[in-house]
Amino acid sequence: MIHILLCCGGGFSSSALTAKVQKDIQQYHLEEQFEIEFSPCMIANKKMDRFDIVVCCPHLTYDVKKLVKNANPDKPIYILPPRMYGLIDIRELSTDVLDILEMYKKNPINPVHFPGEENVMRVTRSVAYCRSNVS
Repeated sequence: MIHILLCCGGGFSSSALTAKVQKDIQQYHLEEQFEIEFSPCMIANKKMDRFDIVVCCPHLTYDVKKLVKNANPDKPIYILPPRMYGLIDIRELSTDVLDILEMYKKNPINPVHFPGEENVMRVTRSVAYCRSNVS
């Protein structure tokens, strides 16, 4: 099972999106494969040891850089593109999560991003990277 921690600034949007993803997990019968929780970014470091990956909302780029510099986490941190965050769907999220986990195994540098997506705020895809036109 893959444990995902979804973070936003104060925990408000991530709590709503986590509830949606939890429903998706049940709808698509993925309870054995994925589990998701939410957290405000400021306390993510205290919780991340229980998770396989930390997924952050797009506006947390600065906070993620600070977290990586100060805490040097030993798990992948992935900043979701804006449209994926707003339209979050477990099928798309899980595809990116699996790919990010593999990328991190090969090159454990945070934050993890797909080629050409270094500036997440310029990414316009709303689907998983492998299904977008950029791959």
